[in-house]
Amino acid sequence: MNKTITPSIDSINRQWYLVDAENQTLGRLATEVASVLRGKNKPSFTPHLDTGDFVIIVNAEKIKVTGKKGMQKLYRRHSGRPGGMKVETFNSLQERIPERIVEKAIKGMLPHNALGRQLFRKLKVYKGSEHPHSAQNPQVLSITTNELVK
Repeated sequence: MNKTITPSIDSINRQWYLVDAENQTLGRLATEVASVLRGKNKPSFTPHLDTGDFVIIVNAEKIKVTGKKGMQKLYRRHSGRPGGMKVETFNSLQERIPERIVEKAIKGMLPHNALGRQLFRKLKVYKGSEHPHSAQNPQVLSITTNELVK
């Protein structure tokens, strides 16, 4: 009889990956990054453990969406006060805080529990091509999602 091997916390080898979001489709990029954060690209993947890697995303302001989503996709937040709902379109949020768009898309694809919050902390999103994690020697993760963008 075979036994399932659960990797120990010490045996998990974490890598750092760098993803350039320039001209990438938002949802397609988010699914690939969520998979790497979760650790599904490793043979030691375990659903209830954090076996994933760190991901750095640069050029978040240059991400694309298809169709009319730039004007039609809405991002909502609420202050908790009566009448405190704020609604913003994709284009206006991309001008203001482009990192939030990518973070929100990826966070929605992670588990909605304590494990998902732990996985989300390994995601680093930056506007522009500069990032402060060069000491970790991130490997470039090439994701080709822009076949459908015109």
